[in-house]
Parts: sequence; structure tokens; C-alpha cells
Amino acid sequence: MSLRFNSSFSGLPTTIFEVMSGLARTHKAINLGQGFPDSQGPEALRRLACDGLMAGSNQYPPMLGIPTLRAAVADHYAAHQGLVLSPEHVVVTSGATEALAASFLALLSPGDEVIVLDPAYDAYRPLIARAGGVGKTITLRPPHWRLEPAEIEAAITNKTRAIVLNNPMNPTGRSFSRAELMGLANICQDHDLVAICDEVWEHVRLTDQSHVSLYGLPGMAERTVKIGSAGKMFGVTGWKVGFVCAEPNIAKVIGKAHQFLTFTTPPHLQAAVAQALGWDKAWYDEEAQGYQAAYRVLHNGLQEQGFHVLNSEATYFMCLDLQQSGIDRPALEFCLEAVESYGVAAIPLQSFYEKPKEAPPIIRLCFAKQEAVLRDAIGRLAQARRAMVT
Repeated sequence: MSLRFNSSFSGLPTTIFEVMSGLARTHKAINLGQGFPDSQGPEALRRLACDGLMAGSNQYPPMLGIPTLRAAVADHYAAHQGLVLSPEHVVVTSGATEALAASFLALLSPGDEVIVLDPAYDAYRPLIARAGGVGKTITLRPPHWRLEPAEIEAAITNKTRAIVLNNPMNPTGRSFSRAELMGLANICQDHDLVAICDEVWEHVRLTDQSHVSLYGLPGMAERTVKIGSAGKMFGVTGWKVGFVCAEPNIAKVIGKAHQFLTFTTPPHLQAAVAQALGWDKAWYDEEAQGYQAAYRVLHNGLQEQGFHVLNSEATYFMCLDLQQSGIDRPALEFCLEAVESYGVAAIPLQSFYEKPKEAPPIIRLCFAKQEAVLRDAIGRLAQARRAMVT
């Protein structure tokens, strides 16, 4: 039998996150690679889910999401970001990656070009290709990772349909300024582009800078898809509860794509998230402060050990520049030796680039861990640096 496979996926390697997490398990290493906290999430949220599982419905919920969650998403973004939304703007998905897939399938036609900003979350390009689109890369440069309007303008052709914006940005930890976003909004309007905004890290803030959503800027509501994640908001990444916010005419078509992907999401998780989205703003601020404290532990500890640490403004992540740290090793080689010989898993930034060989020698670490774990990791990475420094 001669098997034929979809070219969008057949040539893809196993994701680096799965590879490094597997090596971490094998070597009993500290896993600072894959982006998840080492806690189980808020007990109050988990109890809400338990109550919903036992007392609520366990049959198919409405395909677009249970009404209370769709309303809660709209109310949450009104309260926290000043966005004008209704339940008709919201589609509940099984995680943000499914939200991305549904958005690409709904909005792209074969041959449409989509601007992707490198370093980019590794799901973007395969999902764009599966929807028939063509990714067009613009590379942001360390250490500041700024949006450069001239470079975006230069990449636009008569086939350009959309741009994908990850804000805050994984893996760089960058939170784009209002001025940068205004420049991007002007470009989208001038060239009639759709902005697909992956904003899953919007509550994981490491500075006093408030999150600015492209959706809320003048003229952008009608051409922006905003994607959020309860998994990131509440530190329960395994729940896979995401949501799309878009003008109802856009949301309706994204919903049609969603119905043939996962169709719906567990109702007890939806019900729990609906209640948690209404928690007081002080709860979200306290959560952010916890991440800020963990960030400072790892940032300051590694800096004291001679590592060149790039600043992060949001997300669970920070980046280390190996070359500036005195380590003349390719990032992947460093990561493999670090996990196998020193017991710390990290991710080479090349995994986020269309052309890995053009990536800078930078690695990404997840700091959403307990302080004792981070301090242990600092000591192990210090050992690795001493052994490898030139």
C-alpha cells in the first residue's frame, strides 16, 4: 500500500517542547523548557470545575460555548481592557491553538499570504499552510524585538491577507507599546489586512505596563481577531479552554470552522472559567505579582552567575544570550548538554524561526516555578556555564 500524507504535517519533526520535556523526564532534570507552572492552579477554580462535573451537565454544550462563559468573556474584557464586546462576539474553543486553527481556516483562502513575526510560536506556520495560506516572515531582532513599520510595509503584496501578532510575545517576553501597535493598526487599515492577535499572555505581566489590545485601537475592531486562554490566565494549561473575540460577522464564520475541529469544550471547565473571569481585579494583580517575584529570582540569579539575560515584560519566559554570556556553542547543542549533563531543560530559540540557522544563539527558560526549583536551576546552569565558557 502506498500512503500519501498531507505535506503541511508529514515533514514536521516532533515539537522541540515534547523533545526537551521527554529528555527532562529521562534525565530527571528540572524542566524550564515547556511553558507550564509547577502548581496545579487555583484551588477555588478547581473546586468550581469539580462541582460542575458532579452537578452540571456532562452532555454536549452549545457549539459556540455555554452562554454564561461567552457573556463572562465579554464582561471580563470590558472590565480589564475597556473593549466593547457582547456574547455574539465570542466563540469558545478547546484552547488557543484550536482558536488559531479555526481563525486561519475561516479567514484564509488558498494562496493568501500571512505575515508572521519571527521568532514565532511553532504552530502558526503549519496551521496557516493547512488552511491554504502562505507564511511570509519578518524577523524581529534582539535585544529589543521592536516592530518596524517599514519592514512590515515592505513584506506586503497584493496577496497579503493577514498578519499574526503574538502580544505579549512568546518566546521573547516582549509586550508591544501602544505606539508600535498604532503603527501596525495604520498598516492594517491602509492595506485592508486582518490582524489575528494571539494574546494568551495578556494577564501574565512583569511590569506596570498595562496590556494594550489591537482590537481596542481606533478602526481595528472590524478587522481584528483576539484570542485568549483560560489556561494561561489561571495557570491550568491542561484545561485547554480558549476563546476568540471578533466582530459577530467574523466570529460566526470562525464558529463554523470550529464546529468541524473540536466542536465544543468540556462544559464543567467552561462553567468554572465563566465564574473565575468575574473574580476581582485584585486577584489578577496578585497572580501577576507572583510571576514577577519568580522572574526576579531567576533573572537576578542568572545575571549574578555571568549570564546575559534579556529583559522580559510579560509571559512565563526569559531569554539568555549565550554568546554575550561567553558561551560559544550553538543554542541546541547547549540545551542538549544542559539537560543531559547538568539536569536543566531549556528551549533553543532557533525552534521559533522559519530558518533555524539564522537564529541568534539564544535560549528560552520558563520561570513559572517555585523559588527552590529556580534556585536549584540557577546553580546547575552556573555549572554548565563554567564548563562551557570560552
